[in-house]
Amino acid sequence: MDLFEISWRTVVLYGIITVVFRFMGQRGISQLNVIDLVVVLMISELAVVAIEDSEKPLLYQLVPIFILMLIEIILAYIQLKSQKLRKILDGEPAFIIKKGEIDNKQMQKHRYNLDDLLLQLRDKGIGDIQDVDYAILEPSGTLSVLEKSERKGSTSVFLLPLIIDGVIQEKHLELLNKNKLWLLQSLKERGYEDVKHILYCSFLNGQFFIDIKKG
Repeated sequence: MDLFEISWRTVVLYGIITVVFRFMGQRGISQLNVIDLVVVLMISELAVVAIEDSEKPLLYQLVPIFILMLIEIILAYIQLKSQKLRKILDGEPAFIIKKGEIDNKQMQKHRYNLDDLLLQLRDKGIGDIQDVDYAILEPSGTLSVLEKSERKGSTSVFLLPLIIDGVIQEKHLELLNKNKLWLLQSLKERGYEDVKHILYCSFLNGQFFIDIKKG
């Protein structure tokens, strides 16, 4: 394969792959879930093969790339409608530290050790676990930390969503020492009869924030 063949294939594939990734969405590298990562790796490998293999028409070699793009777009659309699928593909946040205590079960479940925890705490300028009230391991692998108010000198708290896409987050209710019945009654008093119509609901300092699904 001559230099001209390699050059024009490289330029064409560069433009096409750039457009494909634009269509697939705006996620950062750290936000990619397992499916996203697999698709990115497969498309990258297919692009390399398409550049090197001049015996097959370029159009044929682009077909699997476009199929992967279509799969990714369809999955992304379904995830917008299904929280269950988002949890399967993206994973769920995990409370590594809860009310100042390390949750060993969660650490084992996510294969997350104390060295990882201490490293990420140091990155946030926290030198001692006893200074931490809550620490959440996000699906992206980053650690969100809330320091104890008496040490930090503030009263900031995690704003935990109680409803997402019409689904009640019962784990978050437990952290607030509340239950599903309390939430339903509180919403009913405010004129919200069906949680399925609620896009997002949070509770902080005795106040609800509620956003209704549009359309």
